[in-house]
Amino acid sequence: MAAQELARWTRFAAKGGVGRCTATVDCVAREIGDLMFLKDDEITVLMQLPETGYYLGFCEGVVGRFSGTDVKFHGKLKRPIMAKRGS
Repeated sequence: MAAQELARWTRFAAKGGVGRCTATVDCVAREIGDLMFLKDDEITVLMQLPETGYYLGFCEGVVGRFSGTDVKFHGKLKRPIMAKRGS
């Protein structure tokens, strides 16, 4: 992930993303882009990915992909609002 894109996701995570969840199991990253976390870690959900059941999340300063089966969501996820940036 490019530094600029990572910075953008980090800022979005600081604002709460689209929701939060807590890890129910330890998860080791198996591929590049996977999110690694330990049981009871809090994850900020950034977006639902096109793959069914997978999400982009932020945990411990890292952005990556994770399965919804490995976490417990803290309620319904918000719908992301796409805003145009002023020039």
